[in-house]
Amino acid sequence: MQRLRLNIFGGGKVVNKQERIHPHPSEIHGDNMLKPTLTHSRSHSGSSVVNVLDDLRVKNVRPLIPPQILMEDYPVSHAAINTITAGRIGADAIVKGQDDRLLVIVGPCSIHDTTAGLEYAKLLKAYADGAKDHLHILMRTYFEKPRTTVGWKGLINDPSLDGSFQINKGLRIARGFLLECADLGVPVAVEFLDQISPQYIADTVSWGAIGARTTESQCHRELASGLSTPVGFKNGTNGSVGIAIDAIRAAKSGHVFLSVTKQGISAIVETNGNDACHVILRGSNTGPNFSSSHIKECVQELSKAGLKPLVMVDCSHGNSEKKHERQLVVAEDIATQLENPETQDHIMGVMIESNLVEGKQSLESLGPNKLAYGQSITDACLDWESTKKALDRLKAAVGQRRAQKLAAKSSGSV
Repeated sequence: MQRLRLNIFGGGKVVNKQERIHPHPSEIHGDNMLKPTLTHSRSHSGSSVVNVLDDLRVKNVRPLIPPQILMEDYPVSHAAINTITAGRIGADAIVKGQDDRLLVIVGPCSIHDTTAGLEYAKLLKAYADGAKDHLHILMRTYFEKPRTTVGWKGLINDPSLDGSFQINKGLRIARGFLLECADLGVPVAVEFLDQISPQYIADTVSWGAIGARTTESQCHRELASGLSTPVGFKNGTNGSVGIAIDAIRAAKSGHVFLSVTKQGISAIVETNGNDACHVILRGSNTGPNFSSSHIKECVQELSKAGLKPLVMVDCSHGNSEKKHERQLVVAEDIATQLENPETQDHIMGVMIESNLVEGKQSLESLGPNKLAYGQSITDACLDWESTKKALDRLKAAVGQRRAQKLAAKSSGSV
């Protein structure tokens, strides 16, 4: 019978291949303890070693396409480069208070159907061209969805919507879609959920978000410090704006952390820091935070921290109390604040969840083959016609703010 050497916690014991390890953890701590599975590896001396410590809860490991290969398969065209760069430059200037336009992140809660997504992108492009002097519009193109518990995690994670988790396929679809948007002249915005997926798509993105559930995460603050785009940090789900302000300060500094290269090799990444980060007020579990008093309180805290007193307001999520039609109410309130000299200087952007069709539908109930075209399968959205009304109102408010400031300057009161 083959004899193997087992090294545990620096000690060694010669056991038979079929002999059970003794004492087993369940005999010490009860039957609920993990029972290790014997797997084989090689020791430094070349002898076979039984590994009872590693990957005890890992079901499967599959190969992932290296970022560089995907980038070569889906290269960025010259037209796309111009779109992405213009999107970044405009967003950067607005976030820093150097451009008086309103930064607008608008689009589906998540992309699950790229055909419908491209139809939406074409509609948005036509509108954005006519509003570009007042609104700098980026399309919300979210492919990764953080979940409170469980659920569909986005097109990259499960592109077939059926639990098959064909992530390589999802990455290809996502990058291809983002490049199609850029070729159309539509700059895009995404949420970044981990430190690996940006290597596949970040070069196609003009603005990034760190969500309410991850703003406090050190890994995401480190990631933001190295991204080539402006980044918005949302307040926490409990309403804390302080964690978003702390995140901005952290991301502004350089960091050293673990990630992967474009070749997919583990690496140590060192960043310079990102000076184009900002707060997104998205409401909380206890209610909205888009009112003038909430914004005033936030900008005071930003000023105390030595940061630009500018905020973006998310019209959805906690601010709409998860009722998609209330986004119109929030947008109207923001427009009114933009027209008020006492509040107009502190709002630099908004977010709106919008789709071809209003509301949402259940993937779990309908399945991937019975979904309505152009309707969200995550958060409920405004339809396109309602979205245009909200954008028109915000556009008018930016024009009013600009006229007020010009008049004040002409009269010498500023």
